[in-house]
Amino acid sequence: MSIHTILTQGQITVLPSELHTMMPPPSRRLHIAIISDGNGRWATSRGLPRSAGHRAGAQAARAIIAAAPKMGIQTLTLFALSSANWKRPPAEVASILRILHEYLLTETQHCIDEGIRLSIIGRRDRLSANLRQAIVDSEDATARGTRLHLRLAVDYSARNAIFSAARRFYKSTELSEESFSNVMAEARGGAPDVDLLIRTGGEQRISDFLLWECAFAEFYFIHKRWPDFTVEDLRSALQDFASRERTRGALPSGEVDAIAG
Repeated sequence: MSIHTILTQGQITVLPSELHTMMPPPSRRLHIAIISDGNGRWATSRGLPRSAGHRAGAQAARAIIAAAPKMGIQTLTLFALSSANWKRPPAEVASILRILHEYLLTETQHCIDEGIRLSIIGRRDRLSANLRQAIVDSEDATARGTRLHLRLAVDYSARNAIFSAARRFYKSTELSEESFSNVMAEARGGAPDVDLLIRTGGEQRISDFLLWECAFAEFYFIHKRWPDFTVEDLRSALQDFASRERTRGALPSGEVDAIAG
């Protein structure tokens, strides 16, 4: 892929071969979260600027977003920019935010047409006024989408999200885990807990991402960098997830507790 293609190519279309290999939807709709890591390393390994890697990563995201509803995914949360990423060179952060702004301006109508509800989670006070307005406009315009809830985490820190919820909860008269969970649910726009967390790029950590929502999530790590992540890779991750038995602390199905007799 040339740098010209990376910087100028429009929406990616899912290949027919990828559609053919999609697994049938699961019995219930899933919440999949993805730490889309490796954009910068993908670019530098090809002698390209890091911004080209973020552009290529945005292209990969388009393909995954297009395929997600067909694969039984109801909620898809992508880690676009962590709060820790402000430590990176200002030009790189500006590049990521510029790509986000472009996405909101060019893809909102596509989201409406495809029944995709778009939400941005994370802090907004450090974003430009123009970007904040674009976020509000896109969220309002896509609010009725029911086919997929697409959440982009921007300037996001799970610790900060929990702390902010705790500050609101502090004034509550009902002190319980359930009431705090309600505050957290409101803060995340009613999105359910994460079923499967995927991280690309080879690292095996969750990097302050959706700590509360991932309490019982399954993890799937892949060495591929995000721009190389395909619909087929997503299908493989979902197949691996489907093979796991999720007990949430209970006994596996059909297993007898020997102590209880």
